[in-house]
Amino acid sequence: MNDVQVGYQADTRESGIRIHGPEDFEGMRKAGRLGAEVLDFITPHVVPGVSTGELDKLCHDFILDHGAIPAPLNYRGFPKSICTSVNHVVCHGIPDESKRLANGDSINIDVTVILDGWHGDTSRMFLVGDKAGVRARKLVDVTYEAMMRGIGVVRPGATLGDIGHAIQSFAEANRFSVVRDFCGHGIGQIFHESPSVLHYGKRGSGAVLREGMFFTVEPMINAGRYDVKILSDGWTAVTKDRSLSAQFEHSIGVTADGYEIFTQSPAGHTKPPYK
Repeated sequence: MNDVQVGYQADTRESGIRIHGPEDFEGMRKAGRLGAEVLDFITPHVVPGVSTGELDKLCHDFILDHGAIPAPLNYRGFPKSICTSVNHVVCHGIPDESKRLANGDSINIDVTVILDGWHGDTSRMFLVGDKAGVRARKLVDVTYEAMMRGIGVVRPGATLGDIGHAIQSFAEANRFSVVRDFCGHGIGQIFHESPSVLHYGKRGSGAVLREGMFFTVEPMINAGRYDVKILSDGWTAVTKDRSLSAQFEHSIGVTADGYEIFTQSPAGHTKPPYK
């Protein structure tokens, strides 16, 4: 999940961004690993004919069975345990028993678990069946690579703008657009907190990264224009031009010499097709 407006009571004075100690990394590793395991678990169930409501129930039960809590459930009134965003849905799609996936659909599944007080927030794209179009496949590939390029610049002394620039420049070079209305966020024992991690920007701008910062990188990339609108349910964001949208997300920590991805798949899954 993501937020444009985030807020919290920080325990560090610098830039209002929480700095975590070495012991906190272990909590995030466990939560992040479980978040990734949820997505590994659900992968074989993402098939033509399954409903997004069924996917939600499967993930919900898996999370509870592993001693965790699904963070989205009842968060600011969100009614389900995961987000399922299909085709032109940008983010925050609400699972529904009546919404069945078709061969050729693309879907983002976004999960956040709370394990021992720590949040593991991650999402992946899935291509349903064997009829996904060339443009959908390219969009998914570019979105994954854009996320990894953004993560790749993370280190102490880099800036948030460096992350946004790496993502934006790659996406736009491939003639896709970067959503402006949603962003990544600080994470840890609070679901959404500072900093806001924009997926576009200029090198050298924004807060300077320090060891111990935890945040998500989760670009939403559209095949058409970047404009979005929110549907009447108050949650579901869609592309205004109804073009396809894709998203990947990792929770990461800034280390002494780079970064650690907390939500890496134990099975080695990155982008579809997952094998």
